[in-house]
Amino acid sequence: MAGRINDEDVKAVRDAVPIDAVVSEYLQLRNAGGGNLKGLCPFHDEKSPSFQVSPSKGLFHCFGCQEGGDTIAFVMKIDHLSFSETVERLAAQAGITLRYEEGGYNPSHQRGERIRLVEAHKIAAQYYVEQLGGAEAEIGRRFLAERGFDQAAAAHFGVGYSPAGWDHLTRYLRGKGFTDKELTLSGLSQEGRRGPIDRFRGRLMWPIRDISGEVVGFGARKLRDDDNGPKYLNTPETPIYKKGQVLYGVDLAKKDIAKSSRAVVVEGYTDVMACHLAGVTTAIATCGTAFGGDHIKILRRLLMDNGSARVIFTFDGDAAGQKAALRAFEDDQKFAAETYIAIAPDGMDPCELRLAKGDEAVADLVEPRTPLFEFALRQIVNRYDLETPAGRAAALDEAAPIVARIKNSGAQHEVAVELAGMLGILDTQFVVKRVAQLARWARDRGGRGPAQQPPQQHPAQAYAQSAPQPGSGGPALNLRSPAHRTERELLKLALQHPQLVSPHFDAYGADEFTAPPYAAVRETIAYAGGAEQGVQDPSGYLARVRDAAPDDMVRAMVTELAVEAIMRRTVDEVYGGEQLVQVRLRAVDRRVRDLQGSFARLGPHADPEQLTAAQNELWVLQQYGRALREGGADAL
Repeated sequence: MAGRINDEDVKAVRDAVPIDAVVSEYLQLRNAGGGNLKGLCPFHDEKSPSFQVSPSKGLFHCFGCQEGGDTIAFVMKIDHLSFSETVERLAAQAGITLRYEEGGYNPSHQRGERIRLVEAHKIAAQYYVEQLGGAEAEIGRRFLAERGFDQAAAAHFGVGYSPAGWDHLTRYLRGKGFTDKELTLSGLSQEGRRGPIDRFRGRLMWPIRDISGEVVGFGARKLRDDDNGPKYLNTPETPIYKKGQVLYGVDLAKKDIAKSSRAVVVEGYTDVMACHLAGVTTAIATCGTAFGGDHIKILRRLLMDNGSARVIFTFDGDAAGQKAALRAFEDDQKFAAETYIAIAPDGMDPCELRLAKGDEAVADLVEPRTPLFEFALRQIVNRYDLETPAGRAAALDEAAPIVARIKNSGAQHEVAVELAGMLGILDTQFVVKRVAQLARWARDRGGRGPAQQPPQQHPAQAYAQSAPQPGSGGPALNLRSPAHRTERELLKLALQHPQLVSPHFDAYGADEFTAPPYAAVRETIAYAGGAEQGVQDPSGYLARVRDAAPDDMVRAMVTELAVEAIMRRTVDEVYGGEQLVQVRLRAVDRRVRDLQGSFARLGPHADPEQLTAAQNELWVLQQYGRALREGGADAL
């Protein structure tokens, strides 16, 4: 096993790789105010963005599911990597050479499994690209040219060629230090009679990259008649390749998808190439599987579930294409975006259309014309005999629930009227009422669409509702309590702007915080060196506090408070002083009440010395409280 990574190198990696740059590889971020960014959480399904990133602090936190942490924690969570694998990947991106506490520099064969498999795919992709220029690959170059793709297009998409021999790539990767076990596990090789052989032989190769741009698999196109395999052969399921969770071309399209709030879903690798070369740079495709829920999650993060966003599906006009369109419609409600379908009149796919009619025809094809729900309705209606009352009734029974699922209530009414016309039902209001009834039933069952979502809560309120209740592992917070709100604000200042509350904050005891979770955070800050540590070492302060947390619950609270926006637009020493005074003043008032209660309990027969001590303390506290009210922070 490799040794422990040097702590200084881990810190260097954290500092070198901006968290917003890393997170932006997986989802679209937009301004959240206060220097923070927000987006749809990649760790749970949500309609409104509650996932916040603080570039200045290097932290993220989701106010919905409570996931949070730094850059390393984000990559570990989203890509299912170990700590060392994550640090190694980020270090490679930043050009940092890591040192290990045991055994010196980490040799390649000791790296984490995922890192090794990704590296093997990267080398294989380069190898295939080099082979495309050889004499044997003439058939592959001809295939591309016949479809309108020149050498520059092939290079842009990383298209390559796998030699027809049994083990050319396998031997090449062995020479690079990869073991037979790694090659088989990666899906690049498979077991033969005498050991591993190449999985892909004599085929045109498309590298399949994940959203971060790393090659995780390949799509291989048959070229020769004597190849008995399928037309397209994809990488099998591996630790790094799950066909239902990757979209071909998303690494090239993601920025334009996010920028334009539009995505075009096509059916094949050459269709993606044709679209991009025709200027439709938001085109993507699934890899040997139907468009499904995990693909939708990827797109939703890029589209930000913007109500004006559009997803356009292009399917062949044949029966299989129509069936695929109907499958896509089944997941339509998982989008906030409007969904459309584009089918060329002559049934050509984008690649064929570009060859026949040029780039403009491809760009025109994907201009949305037919909403996906309308296409689905026509497919349903066409299956029934509308000349008979029974046929019209049966078609209405199947079609009305689809109309009821339309997100926009105004559009829902209009489409219900259109449906009546399609079915030949003269009583339009009967169809409208039927659809409205189904929509109401769906809402009553909790099936609200985006238009019916409840108002978005402040993140603090969301946490208060989701915080552990007594008996469930932790105490609840009451954000309706002025004391809790002020304590929260003071802790946020101590974590985010320690210079505004130091050195006074470090003199506050944990008992001045009435909410146990806040008291735990106060103790954690003290253990990490106090707010003064944040003034002396701003870059390492938050990491130090998070490391000092006694458990994951407190660590999550620290992250949440470090990312949550301050509740005042102008954050300065005056505001910091106000929070310091409010927390201290409430602590003084609580002690005064305690002492007054003690006097009542002591009664007339109290010990004179004990009574005098309590009276003196009460007098001092009352004077201190008066000074705080009159002098503010100057009295601290």
